[in-house]
Amino acid sequence: MKNKRVVVIGSGFAGLSVASHLARDGYDVSVFEKNDTFGGRARSFSASGFTFDMGPSWYWMPDVFEAYFDHFGKQVSDYYELARLDPSYTIFFDENHRMDIPASFTALCNLFEKYETGSSEGLKKFLSEARLKYEVGMRDMVYKPGKSIAEFIDRRVISGAFKLQLLTPLSRHVRKFFTNKYLLELLEFPVLFLGAKPSKTPAMYSMMNYADIMLGTWYPKGGMIKIIDGMVALATELGVKFHTNSPVTSIPVENGEALGIIANGKLYKADIVISSADYHHTDSKLLTAAYRNYSESYWESRTMAPSSLIYFLGIDKKIDGLEHHNLFFDADFNRHAEEIYDDPKWPEKPLFYVSVTSKSDNTVAPAGFENLFILIPTAPGLIETDAIQDEYFDMVIERIERITGQNVRDHIVFRRNFACSDFIKDYNSFKGNAYGLANTLRQTAVFKPKLKSKKVKNLYYTGQLTVPGPGVPPSLISGRIVAREVQKTFAL
Repeated sequence: MKNKRVVVIGSGFAGLSVASHLARDGYDVSVFEKNDTFGGRARSFSASGFTFDMGPSWYWMPDVFEAYFDHFGKQVSDYYELARLDPSYTIFFDENHRMDIPASFTALCNLFEKYETGSSEGLKKFLSEARLKYEVGMRDMVYKPGKSIAEFIDRRVISGAFKLQLLTPLSRHVRKFFTNKYLLELLEFPVLFLGAKPSKTPAMYSMMNYADIMLGTWYPKGGMIKIIDGMVALATELGVKFHTNSPVTSIPVENGEALGIIANGKLYKADIVISSADYHHTDSKLLTAAYRNYSESYWESRTMAPSSLIYFLGIDKKIDGLEHHNLFFDADFNRHAEEIYDDPKWPEKPLFYVSVTSKSDNTVAPAGFENLFILIPTAPGLIETDAIQDEYFDMVIERIERITGQNVRDHIVFRRNFACSDFIKDYNSFKGNAYGLANTLRQTAVFKPKLKSKKVKNLYYTGQLTVPGPGVPPSLISGRIVAREVQKTFAL
């Protein structure tokens, strides 16, 4: 019997994951990527001697990456070299106040005590609960396909669900243990940058704090692109075929079954079509109205995670005072969150993030130089002008110079901007979102867009707009979930 042909749209983490899982089990898999390089939002580019990751820059949850490669009898070390960062990251509250987050838990407890007497015991209790959430969430919940509430009706999952505190806001949960403003911002920042206001995010996501503090912040030498390179190498070894510069323009359907995909004016026939591209784009642009899962009003009612205004900078000297990961919290944390979620507009004084991978890696910038990746989270759908990009560039450079006490502007030898309109152009991203759906209760598990088309029997969706959610580890898992669902229905 001829192996079933599978077409995967997109070569991001989820697309590569589903492609490799199905290829390993004997499916004939082809991946179609609209851009000229692999990785989707995790692409990389080089210019003027500098190399920049274009998207994800935090390597958290190393166990998920290990499990991914182990599934194919491989190890992370077969494809890239990892180093744990210490400090994990640095937070700047003003020019006289920086907080370096140590990799050592003992050192972190001592740091907490400096800010709030007795808080180290609170941290241990907080992380003990967060560990349970991580274990339940990553063991039981995250691998559910989200098709119906019945998936969660077993004793182990129900018991775990109570521990997850799905109905308690993260902001309230954190304040049970801590009162210090700076410690609160430290513990709330992961969800602000990755999906929602802490007051709208279930306390379940304190599992992110466990991942951050106990599992560590890591860096793959050469950049996050090395993960993509490793996944592409593995997929190729498994027989996956790749087509770059091949934007998919439609998914033709007859009698409720996808015939394949149209790319570069040609029909590529397939027995199964899987889209790891933007869900909204696939659903609303590649299918005719009769075969769409969701209406435009449905998508408009979703709460999206932020978009981003990004600057890639090459600097012709070493920058003092910055670490590999840097968070500039020298502004009102809650005000910026409101300007993203409650009253979407260009922020008056935004928080921002700076990655300097050249601090850890001498392969990504010329000797004696630095590469800076600066990211400002913004409300989705705010289309930038050149003037707006320059205004915020001036703002963040002034703050970096003031807080670190040195001239940066005069040493910029390379600059590239990337903003909301680029997310739309390069990734067909709904409203230019950078991360997918916000992690709110109403958009968790069974409340996310379904991974299986309701109207096309051989069409599936994977990635950050369906289960389990945004982020690199969830995208890896999403691909595995969809592969399993395909195998159930279309067994070889």
